[in-house]
Amino acid sequence: MANRMSDLFSNSRLVIGLLANLLSSICIVFINKWIYVHYGFPNMTLTLIHFVVTWLGLWVCQKMDIFAPKSLQPTKIIWLALSFCGFVAFTNLSLQNNTIGTYQLAKVMTTPVIIVIQTMYYKKTFSTKIKLTLVPITLGVILNSYYDVRFNLLGMVFATLGVFVTSLYQVWVGVKQHELQVNSMQLLYYQAPMSSAFLLSLVPFFEPLSGEGGIFGPWSFPALAMVMLSGLIAFLVNLSIYWIIGNTSAVTYNMFGHFKFCITLLGGYVLFQDPLSLNQGLGILCTLAGILSYTHFKLAEQEEGKSKLVQRP
Repeated sequence: MANRMSDLFSNSRLVIGLLANLLSSICIVFINKWIYVHYGFPNMTLTLIHFVVTWLGLWVCQKMDIFAPKSLQPTKIIWLALSFCGFVAFTNLSLQNNTIGTYQLAKVMTTPVIIVIQTMYYKKTFSTKIKLTLVPITLGVILNSYYDVRFNLLGMVFATLGVFVTSLYQVWVGVKQHELQVNSMQLLYYQAPMSSAFLLSLVPFFEPLSGEGGIFGPWSFPALAMVMLSGLIAFLVNLSIYWIIGNTSAVTYNMFGHFKFCITLLGGYVLFQDPLSLNQGLGILCTLAGILSYTHFKLAEQEEGKSKLVQRP
């Protein structure tokens, strides 16, 4: 009975974490879209502000005794911080040098690359059933972006680097929490300012600092208010990402990311009247089928693992 109550509590926390990430991620996509379209705020600078606000939010949390900071050596998390900057830089460069379709198609390759990294370097095993769920998900993304896929050498280089660095970042988020024996807040508290400093050094190479469209440009109060709102929501997004990966896995978070992609497409159709073709509708169904299959097989494997533990003398 105690075990069942513990499982129910753990599952409830997981559902709350996933819902928090789902709602905050969808909100931030549409708020950021509003900021880019109506104010032309620079993309990488906005990400930098997101991480600064995330660190400030965590600082407030630790002052309120919500969590206790744990002393960590900077050398232990420097590669995690650098991989975040690489993930932001290469993702932006991929988006700038590829069509949306090519960009989305490259992003879906993050999941198999994570599986390869965890299998080769961390000796983690994945069943054939789990691996096969990638087929309908990849097919779904191809159907969604088929007519917008265009290949060019520079774009492919940035897309490939983006997928590799993003995969490393997501794997390391989980690995570092277990390796350093810290929770999501404790790790993010140290990584956020370090990543902000690295990202600040990259911004001048990609975006103007002053004048029209620069971070120190003449922004209106409504623009700054929307940027701050975006930063507060980003705090929830970043915290929930770390919490989900730390309590599940990078692969599970990626599968959830594909689900958010489907919801975002549907949200754009419902809220902004974005066109949704038959191919995109079929793509969403394929992707959702893959996600549901992954969830079913993952839960079945977890139940099987618990049964084996109970049967042991």
